[in-house]
Amino acid sequence: MKRRMILTAGATPAALGIAAPAIAQTRPKVSWRLTSSFPRNLDTLYGAANTFSKMVSDATDGDFTIRVFSPGEIVPALEAREATSKGFVESCFTASSYSIGTDPAFMFATVLLFGLNSRQQMAYLYELGGNDKLNRLLYQKHDVLCWPLISTGAQMGGWFRKEIRSVEDLKGLKFRIGGLAGHVFQRLGSVPQQIAAGDIYPSLERGTIDAAEWIGPYDDEKLGLYKVAPYYYYPGWWEGTGILSLIVNKQKYEELPPAYRSIVQTAAAATTSLGLARYDALNPQALKRLVAAGTQLRPFPQAVLDACFDETTKMHEEYSRADPVYAEIYREMATFRQDAYQWLQLSEYAFDSYQIRRLRR
Repeated sequence: MKRRMILTAGATPAALGIAAPAIAQTRPKVSWRLTSSFPRNLDTLYGAANTFSKMVSDATDGDFTIRVFSPGEIVPALEAREATSKGFVESCFTASSYSIGTDPAFMFATVLLFGLNSRQQMAYLYELGGNDKLNRLLYQKHDVLCWPLISTGAQMGGWFRKEIRSVEDLKGLKFRIGGLAGHVFQRLGSVPQQIAAGDIYPSLERGTIDAAEWIGPYDDEKLGLYKVAPYYYYPGWWEGTGILSLIVNKQKYEELPPAYRSIVQTAAAATTSLGLARYDALNPQALKRLVAAGTQLRPFPQAVLDACFDETTKMHEEYSRADPVYAEIYREMATFRQDAYQWLQLSEYAFDSYQIRRLRR
């Protein structure tokens, strides 16, 4: 009896089939590369990738590191998702909408044209299962997975060298605009151009393009667009919000321990929330500076907005007839849009409208 007790007391946890405490287990060392579609001088966007990387490193005591690269250091800005699909890099920070040439449904992770605002888009992606559905029906087919990494809030309509007074003024307009919004403008006679952020200013300055949209006051000021195009239009109806995404190689993600996978998703969600807060804090003062520098604010005429809305609806219907995945996601988002705006008109819209009227007195 005494001998058996001694043997038991001297046995190791492994010999007894008992797992060692989690805190004593060695975490694997993992090093990823993340290529950004956005340049370093855009501290909001490029900074979001750095914030995410730091969160992941801090949460793992430096055992999981993600090094962020600028556009062109590994691949060009508009090829980030493709490079991630092929495994050239483990991850990227980009606009999913840059990949609509591969599949128009890539647009939905970024925005639904004439669709949802920032809160509604996040509600669809997170609470209504939209992000899981996009991963299952779309991204996995391209060997990647996708999550939001920043929300820009509602965007502006862009910088124009001449005024837009009617739908006729859109004809022949060389407009830097990405995603499916470019298709809508093309249907109305414009010539859309998809140009990376760092090339927008010289293209406007040289007259290669007549107009350009980017994001909003703070980022647009950073790019200096007000210096070469005086008219700043609103609203950016194609982006009632802009969700820019963390896209990871599916195989590399699945090789991670479960704890690391959870950290990736948690850090991405936190970064998204912080990014929207930062834009809401920075844009008001940036807008004041732009106006003081001579920027002329202009609303899109009602007739232009109506024409764009009608063409957008026709485009959604055409893509839906051609692709059942597009049809399913569009139908879900459009249904939620209808319900969400019924609530919004009683909540934020009613409150914000009163505040705007009152504070103008």
